Amino acid sequence: MANNVILSGGHTHSFPVAAPALAALLAEHGIDSVVEMDPEAAIRRVAQARPALLTVYALRWTMQQGDKYAPYRERWGFSLSARARAEVEAHLARGGGILALHTAIICFDDWAGWGNILGGRWVWGRSSHPPYGRVDARPDEPRHPLLAGLPAFSLEDEAYGDLELDPGLQPLMRVRAAGGDWQPALWTRMFGHGRVVVDTLGHDAGAFSHPVHRQIVARAARWASGVTSVAAAPLD
Repeated sequence: MANNVILSGGHTHSFPVAAPALAALLAEHGIDSVVEMDPEAAIRRVAQARPALLTVYALRWTMQQGDKYAPYRERWGFSLSARARAEVEAHLARGGGILALHTAIICFDDWAGWGNILGGRWVWGRSSHPPYGRVDARPDEPRHPLLAGLPAFSLEDEAYGDLELDPGLQPLMRVRAAGGDWQPALWTRMFGHGRVVVDTLGHDAGAFSHPVHRQIVARAARWASGVTSVAAAPLD
């Protein structure tokens, strides 16, 4: 069984419910997870335990974008320490994987290296999402191991748009909200010796109960952690 640290918690999302739901899903697919709501504690655990996978499912950033977040800044504003940044890079250097879900792409906004690891960035003033609601998802690379045999689907979530992606990055799946454009939502990449998967879906626990999306998340976690077979179970 592969080991996983889930770095979670943050503003406006139901992480205390959704992160355990994610851990339960991954346990069904051979990945044993510990949930940490303190980012620094999560990275310390990665440094000490050296798990196969670090999952970032959190919304922790500096909150320095104008007055909108001022009331929440004292509690939720956050900058990852230099030591923790180095430990994330060390995790990848020794072959550990990263699974970045939903708001992970917003996290650690004052660390350019995080965007380099993910291959994509939330750009304040440009990136956005429509209100929570129906989101349609379509595979762009249906033969990729993360998507093989899975159909297009719809779920209740948020469709992130106008992200900044690295040149040459090939999205595996796109999503759109009602009346919107198709937006990249899933991709993989290598960073050093580590595997990285970004999935921008996952607003709440419901995203981890949807029969298609839960398969994508499980396959993504197994791929990032280095498990050879990613299609470990049939579609629920």
